[in-house]
Amino acid sequence: MSAPPYNPVITPKKDDNDYMDINDAINAIEEMLNYQFKDKSSIEMALTHPSYTNSVSKSYQRLEFLGDAVLGSMIASNSYLTYPDHDPCHLSLVTAANVSTENLARVAIRTGLYKYLRHHVAAIDEKVKEFHQVVKEEENTVVYGGAMKAPKVLADIVEAVVAAVFVDLGFDFKATWKVVSRLFEPLITLDMIEQQPQPITMLFELCQKNGQQLEIKQWREDGRNFSSVYIDNKLIDSVSSDTKENAKLHAAMAALEKLTHHKRKKDDYSSLFETVKIITPKRKLNEISGKKKWSKPTFRVEKQVGPDHAKMYVCSVSLKVGNDSFYKEGEQKSKLRDAEGSAAEAMLLHLRDKAYL
Repeated sequence: MSAPPYNPVITPKKDDNDYMDINDAINAIEEMLNYQFKDKSSIEMALTHPSYTNSVSKSYQRLEFLGDAVLGSMIASNSYLTYPDHDPCHLSLVTAANVSTENLARVAIRTGLYKYLRHHVAAIDEKVKEFHQVVKEEENTVVYGGAMKAPKVLADIVEAVVAAVFVDLGFDFKATWKVVSRLFEPLITLDMIEQQPQPITMLFELCQKNGQQLEIKQWREDGRNFSSVYIDNKLIDSVSSDTKENAKLHAAMAALEKLTHHKRKKDDYSSLFETVKIITPKRKLNEISGKKKWSKPTFRVEKQVGPDHAKMYVCSVSLKVGNDSFYKEGEQKSKLRDAEGSAAEAMLLHLRDKAYL
């Protein structure tokens, strides 16, 4: 079947008040990738936000859905080949860090992909501009969090472009990675993660190791999100941020800094990595359940909110320990795996409070 006729439209530039023809935008993407699309309509859709068109099939939504899965598989394969002697836990950490919303948004900024997004939402330009400035001021590669929450639309466009190449190459994973891998250079490596482990997980592990009770309290006041870290009912530190997630993340960083008494740069926790095992909450819960011969934790999506292009998830986890049954819900997250991780973290904290850990 022949491809449908290609009808280019006009897209605004993002760096001035002039306008750029879609052909110029596609040419720029092709030069960036060193790849010529056989069917230009796929990359045009990848650059089109749902607000720009009334048809889902003409926006990047379907491509973003596909790209999320394709990119995850390609990065996982690359991690598997790059680290032949490491266990699945480490491979998961590397893969998750590279496909996170935070990292993909930075890819969109670093490569300039954000300039070619077509939309009709003024708030997007404002958020992207603010995020762009934050990224410019970052001294090192950010693995977890940052000064502000990354706009999901930036991650969406990266995933959509990856899918556009994948479709254009006849769903060939190997050929697609050869083309798109240049977008992600330099990839986040295990060494980088060892320098910047997940602070909340580290804090939980450190307190568990020392037999201490950890509590992170969060609230909102005057338009800001606050997080306070308490260990054995003693306040360690409080931090505010524009998002609830970053407030919690940065509060954990501050607490770790005080607890370890080390003078080192922000986000540098390499010495702790040697003594504290870094593991995702979901994997930790599964491992503990297996060792203690509990029932296998059951994860379930409890809620999906928001439009298709900005879906948010809330997950729960159920666990049976002997005659006791436990149920905990996690916080709202933009990625399903992160929502499951949040639920697992809540369950681990609950089990510790109930003296099961």
